[in-house]
Amino acid sequence: MGELLTKYEFEIESLRVIPSKGGRFEIVFDGELIYSKLTTGRHAEPGEVAKLVGERIKKA
Repeated sequence: MGELLTKYEFEIESLRVIPSKGGRFEIVFDGELIYSKLTTGRHAEPGEVAKLVGERIKKA
């Protein structure tokens, strides 16, 4: 999450981290699921989540 805050500190209005169980790691941007470890079956690669968030910021 630090990478997101560093890279997009002026674009991100709020960020919530919600702990969960069962190996779940999901990223939701403006109500849309943009990454799910459960769906992909793998951890996100370094920079992958920041890239996905950046793509959504550009669309907004």
